[in-house]
Amino acid sequence: MTLWTARSADEAIERAEGEAREYCEGLDGVEYVMFAEAFRIDGTPGEGAEVFSLMRESGLPPGEYVQRFFATGDERTG
Repeated sequence: MTLWTARSADEAIERAEGEAREYCEGLDGVEYVMFAEAFRIDGTPGEGAEVFSLMRESGLPPGEYVQRFFATGDERTG
């Protein structure tokens, strides 16, 4: 997740995509999949500021939901 100061969502996504392509070029076996989202932040982010939000309807119980969509065991974070 990156933060960009931009005049529009389109500009923020354009800048993020450029950075993602450049970042992935330096990594073996990593490919940018051409998917970016923008989330507007009003004001200056400070402690506890929401910088991303994702809500999805699902009939899965909470633990199964997390395992299916987020904690699959194949994540590479850093």
